[in-house]
Amino acid sequence: MDKDFEKRFADFRHATTNLGKAKAYVDYVLSYQEEHNEERILAVERFLRDLENPVYELDEDIVDFAVHFIENSIVHQQGDDMFAMSIRNKPLILQPWQHFTVVNLFGFYHAGTNERRFKEALIMLARKNGKTSFTAAIALLYQILDADSGSKCYIVANSVKQALEAFNFIKFNVERWNEKSIRIKDNNQEHSITANFGDDGSFYIQALANDESRLDSLNGNVTVIDEAHTMRNSKKYGLMKKTMSAYRNSMLFVISTAGDIPTGFLANRLKYCQKVLKQLVKDDSLFMFICKADQTTDGDVGDYLDENVLKKANPSWGVTVSLKALREEAEQAMNDPQTRNEFFNKTLNVFTNSMNAYFNPDEFIASDSCYDWTLEELARLPIQWYGGADLSRLHDLTAAALYGVYHDGEKDVDICITHAFFPRVNAQKKANDDGIPLFGWQSDGWLTMSNTPTVLYDDIVKWFIKMREKGFKIAAVGMDRKFGREFLTKMKQARFKMIDQPQLFYLKSEGFRRIEFKVKNKEFYYLHSDAYEYCVSNVRAIEKVDDAVQYEKLDGDGGTARIDLFDASVFACIQALANLGKNSDVMSFFD
Repeated sequence: MDKDFEKRFADFRHATTNLGKAKAYVDYVLSYQEEHNEERILAVERFLRDLENPVYELDEDIVDFAVHFIENSIVHQQGDDMFAMSIRNKPLILQPWQHFTVVNLFGFYHAGTNERRFKEALIMLARKNGKTSFTAAIALLYQILDADSGSKCYIVANSVKQALEAFNFIKFNVERWNEKSIRIKDNNQEHSITANFGDDGSFYIQALANDESRLDSLNGNVTVIDEAHTMRNSKKYGLMKKTMSAYRNSMLFVISTAGDIPTGFLANRLKYCQKVLKQLVKDDSLFMFICKADQTTDGDVGDYLDENVLKKANPSWGVTVSLKALREEAEQAMNDPQTRNEFFNKTLNVFTNSMNAYFNPDEFIASDSCYDWTLEELARLPIQWYGGADLSRLHDLTAAALYGVYHDGEKDVDICITHAFFPRVNAQKKANDDGIPLFGWQSDGWLTMSNTPTVLYDDIVKWFIKMREKGFKIAAVGMDRKFGREFLTKMKQARFKMIDQPQLFYLKSEGFRRIEFKVKNKEFYYLHSDAYEYCVSNVRAIEKVDDAVQYEKLDGDGGTARIDLFDASVFACIQALANLGKNSDVMSFFD
């Protein structure tokens, strides 16, 4: 064990009770805040508040049983420690962060009841920190504690192979018990463990791939969703929540490292958890243990060769992973860009965009967060607005945009207002199959749904009319007429000046580059639209000569990604540039 680690955890080792050990861990986090990420600091502060909250009781007897069970009945299945010594068949001795987690999950009850406080847990750590084996041990413990209720546990992952990581750990330990009442099935058709203790109850554990057709019929009290970063949407999460409705003492584990889907389920779940920890949202049934590098508003993690940055994402440093090995990974990532995203995801536990994506959404978010105008305030600004419409897929996502440039006294701020349109008939299937949060966008006001098989041109025209009625002075609207002659006619009838904009890459490059330039200089505002951020994250671009760029969807023609809102903003930006650049070279704006 690392000597530095030993020094920091002297109080933990000397604590005489399990609650005392949890408090010692809290003291360590608060005393060495430079080594801990914001989410972990907020989590221990929450724990201190919970101890004083009369709504909850802490059952130390259950905590003592839980710790004793794990440390005396569970052993490691494989691997070695930071000194390259095998840990197979050695007891799973809880690390301080794991001890803290056990005290939280098993200790808190609603006062005067047998109902556990926490019903869901997000455990998000870098790799090599023991999250899978630890979670598997906890899942098995739940089965023992809740056997009298006929406990059922499902381990779900993107593939059966991934689900078997936790299942095989449980199987390895259960086999060591030589318990005749436990039966194991582990073949190509089924991976399950069944225990029948007669009058004392039973439990059942099964590993599954997250096939929706199978998940819908399950009924259990414990579910483990492993490597959740692969999930593009929350449908499977919602299905698993429903499967546990028959149990009061249920637990849904979501465990993962970060990934390269910054608009997926896990990334959005992380944002929600951060709001809970900051007390912006109340969710007392959710436990969170999140270890990651802290990031600036534009996603920068700072000097990742710094030991403190590495410690923030790796709570098992000094035990299962050495700081020396972490520094070596960091140095390789610095010198080899091809390994950098993997390092950020798996060692620093932060989300990155796909390697093929052109934009970093964090840069857009950082720029957008500099401003906070409302729609009503924007309508009163003394500027001309220019529109754009992407009408190429009327049976799918369609987009409109307004673009304006406002001089705030120091600089020109580009403002982009976007709106999406989608046929309600296809919305549910599209949201589930392609992972597009259409209904969330609708509730947030970023999307209008039509009650028809295709998007209604009238809805798009009405949006532009509504914006004009709000006070937006719309000078012109750009579109490719070959994709919407009917829309063109209706817009002209509504007295909008329409400009034909063929979808040629060299013509669209000006708008693309302008947006890129403004974002990097934090002079671009899009009203905090999640829908716009989603589309930005799906842009793939190829650099051409003369600073031109050809862009498309990340997954190409026929793929499920969407960039329509970004496309509409480019159309609108081109019109704004045409006005700004009358009698001048538009590209001079980038000099």
